[in-house]
Amino acid sequence: MILTIFQIIVAVLLIGAILLQMQGSGLSSSFGGGSGEFYRSKRSVERLLVWATIILAFLFAVLSIIQLAPR
Repeated sequence: MILTIFQIIVAVLLIGAILLQMQGSGLSSSFGGGSGEFYRSKRSVERLLVWATIILAFLFAVLSIIQLAPR
């Protein structure tokens, strides 16, 4: 029961991270000519979202495999 709740939370966070990446890609063309400081901070946020997505996807896969294991 606890694993199922944790898996749902990870799934919602994963969906949010993916949607934020999709939203960020649309904004990158709009602010392409912005200042260097904004670009640098935007790149760090994009990098953080990529790593968060990788980690959340890995957690989701591990939780799914654990859920499938016979008890």
